[in-house]
Amino acid sequence: MDFALILFVLSIVSGVLWCYDVFSARKQRPKGAPDPWWVEYGASFFPVILPIFMLRSFWIEPFRIPSGSMIPTLLVGDFILVNKYSYGVRLPVLNKKIIAVSDPQRGDVMVFRYPHDTRQDYIKRVIGLPGDTLEYSNKRLKINGEVMAVHPAGDFLIPQTFDVFQKLEEDLGNGRKHMTLNNRDAQSLVREQAVVPHAYSGNCNYTASGVTCTVPAGHYFVMGDNRDQSADSRVWGFVPDENIVGRAFFVWFHADQILPVPSGVSFSRVGRFN
Repeated sequence: MDFALILFVLSIVSGVLWCYDVFSARKQRPKGAPDPWWVEYGASFFPVILPIFMLRSFWIEPFRIPSGSMIPTLLVGDFILVNKYSYGVRLPVLNKKIIAVSDPQRGDVMVFRYPHDTRQDYIKRVIGLPGDTLEYSNKRLKINGEVMAVHPAGDFLIPQTFDVFQKLEEDLGNGRKHMTLNNRDAQSLVREQAVVPHAYSGNCNYTASGVTCTVPAGHYFVMGDNRDQSADSRVWGFVPDENIVGRAFFVWFHADQILPVPSGVSFSRVGRFN
């Protein structure tokens, strides 16, 4: 269910009722007469729904992290805020860019619509820009022929599974550093039979040690920080610019479970993240 579409329809319907009441029906009602039901349950919602719709469509939208592909940066149950203005102003529902602001940069944590099912929102880190050649081989990342530096940063305990992975600080060569996880027991290759065919499948070459891809124009190569437990551009291809939702930047709440009752609630993770 597209929540943006629901808000759009509610904004239009309540806006029409509000305008009709203010500019026509209200003038015809006897002084002191109670508001009819359609004003109380329709037009009265317009001043509330419209600001929410505008804020969510053009500036900030909240999301909840459902999977562990971005651990250790983001944990399952983190509630985050996404800046939709960062990469340009887009028409709500249609997601059509009408004003360009800036392009995604290497290292950004980006929310986008999954290319193979745009009803799903994904979150990954931008690794490759249009025209870049990416190689992920033997669990080491190379961009345009340059090996990205990594530095050991201890171990990390996965909260849900109690697995212990190696934590590494990765430098993307542009001053942007972030943490990744390495499962020492996982194989380094991406199994070609698990790859999802896509329009630019010919831009990627799979070997026993990893994958090499050239990013097409207007697309981005993304990866999860939990490198061995993330289905990302290595598996299903590139993210087209028209699928971009915005740049994630802030954790405002954490709860392991919301329904039937909140559990694992924590405010210790509140704050900006890289």
